[in-house]
Amino acid sequence: MIDLKELTAMAEKQGFSHTAFLDCSTIELRPEVRQMCEANTCHMYGRCWSCPPGCGSLDSCRERIGRYRYGILVQTIGQLEDELDGEAMMETEALHKEHFHSFERILRKQYPDLLAIGAGCCTKCRTCTYPDAPCRFPREAFSSMEAYGMLVTQICQANGLEYYYGSYTITYTSCYLLR
Repeated sequence: MIDLKELTAMAEKQGFSHTAFLDCSTIELRPEVRQMCEANTCHMYGRCWSCPPGCGSLDSCRERIGRYRYGILVQTIGQLEDELDGEAMMETEALHKEHFHSFERILRKQYPDLLAIGAGCCTKCRTCTYPDAPCRFPREAFSSMEAYGMLVTQICQANGLEYYYGSYTITYTSCYLLR
């Protein structure tokens, strides 16, 4: 069994604002979330291995997730000066990804088969090889929770973790699935 207190302490040491135990049976993959990806608002749809369709169908994502029973949700919360504070949003996202990568390296020592699912698209490579060549770093690349079809607010709620922390805040959420 996973030691939640140990994982929480490790995650907090990495700088995450909030953490929660993740029961993988609460993960629902929703076609409507994947359809939001298809709208290509972020301009990454069909451009990298970690985003749809490169990350696989919902069925293949469901199969990958099905190999896990437990995990941990992690969040980084940022304070905004106003609703349009893009600079603080980008700084918080960069900080979250920094925490995400450093915690993944630590967790991999204890859980070599973990599945890290992040926030936003993979940024490992400046230019992705998709679709012309295989991913250069398949063990280090990550997809977002949304790319997998997860509605982040639903996952948080199902596992007792807040998502909205008030006006003028931004929340980045990721998870690590463990065996």
